[in-house]
Amino acid sequence: MPPFPILLTNDDGIHSSGLLELAESLHSRGHPLAVLAPLTEQSAVGMKLTLRDDMAFEEHHDIAERIRAHAEVPLRIFSLDGSPCDCVIVALDGGMRVWAPEIEPWLCISGINRGPNLSVDVLHSGTVSAAREASLYGLPSISVSLATYSHQDYRDSVEATLRLVDRLSEALEEPRNILRPEGSRIIPPKGTDSNSIRSWFLQGNLFLNVNIPEVWEDSFQTVPLGARWYYNATDMIDKDSVGVAFEVGAARIVNEDIEMTDCNVVGSGIASITPLASWPQNHPLAVPDEVLSASIQMGADGFPSWI
Repeated sequence: MPPFPILLTNDDGIHSSGLLELAESLHSRGHPLAVLAPLTEQSAVGMKLTLRDDMAFEEHHDIAERIRAHAEVPLRIFSLDGSPCDCVIVALDGGMRVWAPEIEPWLCISGINRGPNLSVDVLHSGTVSAAREASLYGLPSISVSLATYSHQDYRDSVEATLRLVDRLSEALEEPRNILRPEGSRIIPPKGTDSNSIRSWFLQGNLFLNVNIPEVWEDSFQTVPLGARWYYNATDMIDKDSVGVAFEVGAARIVNEDIEMTDCNVVGSGIASITPLASWPQNHPLAVPDEVLSASIQMGADGFPSWI
């Protein structure tokens, strides 16, 4: 199959190294590529939407020319002065049809994010939220993070992402329900076999969250989320005559040592792949418990057994 078209976004902003290095590598492999990312960093905004303000939209011809690998392969790069989820909605709900009609994505990749998105982080992360937003619109999606702040060398993270993309290429097909015109009437077949689980992913009801460790040992494991706790997460700042202010962060982060979870395997130098449900558990398209459990079954090479 020829390289399929991809929508690329993130939460670190249009100028982030992780985004642009991944874009350059994907384009060098022949993937038609539409990039729509926030104008500025939008880390930890979750599924924030901009409802009352206009969002400036700009095409970045200079960036595209700098990373372009093939003159004949479409590459369009845009920024939006909004959140990661804003970017996905604009891209899928009309924006790309107007500005880049030559690119109809089969997959959304959100990343490569700087810093981990493990355990409870998936609830706050702009990176993960952008992938989830794309999946809600019916587009198969993955989020990718370099799980450290100690360096910004994305070479291993790019390589790990490309391997997963190559593996997914065996399963991907042109999306059939973008924007959900059929609502919840299209439901994957029952069962926990590979075809059924793959259908949940291809229809956007299940997506993948990937974390690459600080030092990668060139292997993957498919695992559930672990337990990660943030202590002393607020800091009060004395503002003298104007009172006090608070900063939210974390003085101490503790990952429980639970075997075969994302926190554990990333701490061991292994890239984690975690299937996540796109919808709340009581939604009509919620992934059944038995399907979600089966989606974490790992093949001999560490990838999900169903791809």
